Amino acid sequence: MTSTSGGDRAQLADFFRTRREALKPEDVGLPRGSRRRTSGLRREEIAALCGISVDYYSRIEQQRGPHPSEQMLAALALGLRLSLDERDHLFRLGGFPAPRRVRRDEHIDAGIMRILDRLSDTPAMVVSGAGETLLQTRQAVALFGDDTRYQGLDRSAVYRWYTDPLCRSVYPEEDRDARGRDFTADLRHAYARDGKESRAAEIVEALLKSSVEFREVWAQHEVTRRHSKTKRMLHPQVGLMEIHCQVLYDRDQSQGLLVFTATPGSESAEKLHLLTVLDGQFT
Repeated sequence: MTSTSGGDRAQLADFFRTRREALKPEDVGLPRGSRRRTSGLRREEIAALCGISVDYYSRIEQQRGPHPSEQMLAALALGLRLSLDERDHLFRLGGFPAPRRVRRDEHIDAGIMRILDRLSDTPAMVVSGAGETLLQTRQAVALFGDDTRYQGLDRSAVYRWYTDPLCRSVYPEEDRDARGRDFTADLRHAYARDGKESRAAEIVEALLKSSVEFREVWAQHEVTRRHSKTKRMLHPQVGLMEIHCQVLYDRDQSQGLLVFTATPGSESAEKLHLLTVLDGQFT
């Protein structure tokens, strides 16, 4: 979609500057340091969080350079840890209509982001109700692989569960039936909450057409979400581990922050630490 107008460059630049200055280093998991003169973030820090060059970001604040696209505004909203209302305001300043909120789970909740930023040494990930991984810490990539790399329906772990047998290898064979039912119950919860026009509904429709197994599980109408806090996981490099999973939901439960730990001093804790030493290589 193209911009409906040129946007308001002056207001856009001012909005970026005020949001940047309102963020504290600890809000995004950065050390404050003794030489920092202001409480806000530097331009280079915001650029790194957004995955763009410092020069590009600086030109936006200085009302120079190309007009940001919708994709760029979405990246900037994420990097600046904007709330949903702030994101919508940003798009309007940029000359675009605010994104539809039917797919609310595409924008990571600002509170969830602040917590995730503080988990720099822990496997953690933000997952939508449709089972799409929106963001992972480096340690979570080491544990599961990069689940954000998928496109289309494959973005959903529930969809991959029923269409790609290799995705099940992360769990011991005897645990897979229970895991599949858990994932399906989560998808049913999202489908009931978000309705027939939602991403969850799109995934359900596709799986009903393509997977006999999914049709059988779906027909049982299991709605109780009984996720065990302790899961057994198989990793190709370190083997079997017992991992504890805690889930924190955002206000409307459209996103979940999953945090994975192991009992201190246990063999599983040693293996989890080893994965971080291996720098997240998942083969």
